[in-house]
Amino acid sequence: MQTLDLSPRDPQFVQNPYAAYDTARNRGPVLYWKQYGMAAVFDAASVRALLRDRRLGREAPAGTGTDAPPHLAAFHAVEAHSMLELEPPRHTRLRGLVLRAFTSRRIAGLGPDIAAVADELITALPCDAPFDLVSAYCTELPVRIIARLLGVPEDMAPDLLRWSHDMVAMYQARRGREIEHRANAAAAEFTAFLRDYIEHRRDRPGDDLISHLIAAREEDGARLSTDEMIGTCILLLNAGHEATVHSLGNAVKCLLEHDTPLEALAPDRVAATVEELLRYDPPLHMFTRHVYEDVNAGGETLRAGSEVALMLGAACRDPARFADPHVFDPARTPAPHEAFGGGPHFCIGAPLARLEMQIALPRLFDALPGLRLAEAPRYADSYHFHKLDRLMLQA
Repeated sequence: MQTLDLSPRDPQFVQNPYAAYDTARNRGPVLYWKQYGMAAVFDAASVRALLRDRRLGREAPAGTGTDAPPHLAAFHAVEAHSMLELEPPRHTRLRGLVLRAFTSRRIAGLGPDIAAVADELITALPCDAPFDLVSAYCTELPVRIIARLLGVPEDMAPDLLRWSHDMVAMYQARRGREIEHRANAAAAEFTAFLRDYIEHRRDRPGDDLISHLIAAREEDGARLSTDEMIGTCILLLNAGHEATVHSLGNAVKCLLEHDTPLEALAPDRVAATVEELLRYDPPLHMFTRHVYEDVNAGGETLRAGSEVALMLGAACRDPARFADPHVFDPARTPAPHEAFGGGPHFCIGAPLARLEMQIALPRLFDALPGLRLAEAPRYADSYHFHKLDRLMLQA
């Protein structure tokens, strides 16, 4: 297997990883990424197949030396009950119970809330000075919606954001000891809050996700444990919120840089435009798996006991799957992409993220049709996320 020697913190790569993906795909499409110490898969066909291959999974095999160090005990206590880190049968049971509460009807019912929060945030944007859309709109909208969904007070939003940011930083290439300590503290605080709030909701149930998670039962009567509910709520905030924030930021940047006609956000076209935005510049570029049995991919053998990086961002720009993949075309006929992963671990919050984008983008541009960039956007040093720390705009 050929070796890829490329720092994920290289400034040129951070700003445009897609050129490197093309080079890697042409050399590979499976290369040993030196900086990560694992194979990385860059072509869409292999990524799509491996996301669905049960010979790979998120859960670390027993005896692989993955015990949590003491300074990360609280963080790993959450991870131990997170669907994202589990495989069947526990994953199947947890996801089934969560889907009984996190229904498509419940998600669709959030539409009026999304529109109302979007309008409120847009009204508060300054008309006579540049502003950062990421902090003022892209971040605030999904955290307020997830607070309403969970049933926690909206004035908890600053705490939810802090906990989410500190925990999600663990998945970035710049992770270090300071980040680990902050993540562990955030996990401990978030867990303590949710443990108390879940008990409160047991006595005073409402029409919210936590109450419905408490009530959800399997056919044999089994329910989610408190630790499983805590892991689920944290996952929904951390994964769902972060993805929507950065999908919105990347989307507005893309629409403005391409002078996209507002017709692309019309009611009959916005869904297709959102899919193209997600494909063109997705917020998550890498998703790792453990290899349980030897697997052939892209002409290489992935050995049992190893890990592999599935390059979602590269798959979304593979010319074998998408014609002119580096062209943003809102009129493109939607085709399956891997922006939300795939297989058993397909993002459970994808329907909510799509709905938020389909509502938030048209309302923003309808209200501010003269919106323009106030400075050249730059991506953050946060790989394997591909996101903007800020997006300075002028109304």
